[in-house]
Amino acid sequence: MAKKEATPNMVEQFAEFKELKNIDKTTMISVLEESFRNVLAKMFGTDENLDVILNPDKGDVQIFQNLTVVPDGEVANPNLEISLSDARADDDPEAEVGEEHTKEIFFDKFGRRAILNLRQTLQSKILDLQHEAVFEKFKDLEGELVSGEVYQTWSRETLLLDDEKNELLLPKSESIPGDFFRKGETVRAVVANVDNKNNNPKITVSRTNEQFLRRLFELEVPEIHDGLINIRAVARIPGERAKIAVESYDDRIDPVGACVGVKGSRIHGIVRELRNENIDVINYTANPSLFIQRALSPAKISSIRLDEEEKKAEVFLRPEEVSLAIGKNGLNIKLASMLTGYTIDVYRDTAESFEEDIYLDDFKDEIEEWIIEALKNVGFVTAKSVLNAPRDMIVEKADLEEETVDALLAVLRAEFED
Repeated sequence: MAKKEATPNMVEQFAEFKELKNIDKTTMISVLEESFRNVLAKMFGTDENLDVILNPDKGDVQIFQNLTVVPDGEVANPNLEISLSDARADDDPEAEVGEEHTKEIFFDKFGRRAILNLRQTLQSKILDLQHEAVFEKFKDLEGELVSGEVYQTWSRETLLLDDEKNELLLPKSESIPGDFFRKGETVRAVVANVDNKNNNPKITVSRTNEQFLRRLFELEVPEIHDGLINIRAVARIPGERAKIAVESYDDRIDPVGACVGVKGSRIHGIVRELRNENIDVINYTANPSLFIQRALSPAKISSIRLDEEEKKAEVFLRPEEVSLAIGKNGLNIKLASMLTGYTIDVYRDTAESFEEDIYLDDFKDEIEEWIIEALKNVGFVTAKSVLNAPRDMIVEKADLEEETVDALLAVLRAEFED
C-alpha cells in the first residue's frame, strides 16, 4: 500500500505547485529528480550510481541502483557492490564478476521518514524556484504599472496582493498625500524597486514616482501608447502639481490637445487617480529659451537670458507676472526648473516705459506669425525687448533677412510713436 500511495501523492502535490506557481514541465521534472537524488544521496552516501526515471504525467517514478559484481564474501560497500550469488539470484543468472548489475529500488520501502524528507525537500526547492521566478518577473517590470488589492494597511506601509497573490509593498513615503485605502480596494502603482535578499523577493511599488504619471498617460492617451506622441519630460510634486512636456511625431496631431482630451476627458481620470493633483501639459521644444517660457506658463515672460553651460536662466517679467511665474508656495518655478533642467531666477522688469510694452502676439495682424515665432524662440517676447536689442543681433539670433527685420522694427516703432 505504501508504494501505491507515496509516489502518486508526491506527483499530485508537485502538480499542485505547478498549477499555482507556473513552473514549466521541464523544470518540474528536473526539480523532482533533484529532490529524489538529494534524499537518496543522504541514504546511500552517494547518488552517482543511481538512475532516477520520471514520468510525472503518469505518476511513474523508478529508481535503479547500478552495482559492481564482486566475488561472494568480498562486498566492501553494499551501496556500490553486490556479490555474485546475490546478483544471479536477482533476476540476472548470467552475471559475472566485474560486470555491472542494475537493481531496482522501491522508495516507499524506506519508510515514512524517507517519504516525508522527500516531500519537504521538494517543497523547499519549489519555494526557491517560485521566489526566483517572482524576482525575475518583477525585476523586468520595474517602472511599469501594476495593480493590487489592499490586503492590510499599517502606519508606514500598505500590503497589496496582485492577481497571482504576489505581495506588493506600498510605503507611506511612496503614497500620494491624501491616499487612503480600504481593505479590498484595487490600487494602481508602478514597480519602483525589487530586491531578492536571501532569496526572499521584496517588491516595492510607488504612486509618487514620475513613472507613475507617465504610465497613466500611456494608459489614457492612445496616441502615446501607439508612439505617435512622446513624453519628453516630467516634473512632479506629488499631491500638489505636475508638468509634463509632450511632442508629436505627426504634424496633424496636437499633442497637448490629445493628452487633455475633449473637455478634459482624458486628463480628468489621471487627475482623479492622483488625488486632484493639477497637471500642466505643454508642448516640448528643443529650444531652451522657448521651453523655459512654456514651462513657466501661465506667466508671460518679457525677456530671458540663458547660460547654457551652467544651465542657468534669468527671466524678466512684468511685476504683475512675477507671482504667476513663482506660483503658490513656489511650485510653478520649482517644477519649471525640474522640467527644463535649468536653474531659473525671476526678476522684475523695471524699465520706466515697461507699462507701455506690448506682447508680440498682439501684432499678428501686422506681422506674419512665423516671424513672431522666430523672435520668441530666441527670447524676444515683447515689442520693447525687440526694439531695445541691436539690429544685427536680431538678424543673427532670429535668422531673419535684414529687410524683414527693418520692416518689423518699423511696425513696432510706429505703434509706440502713435
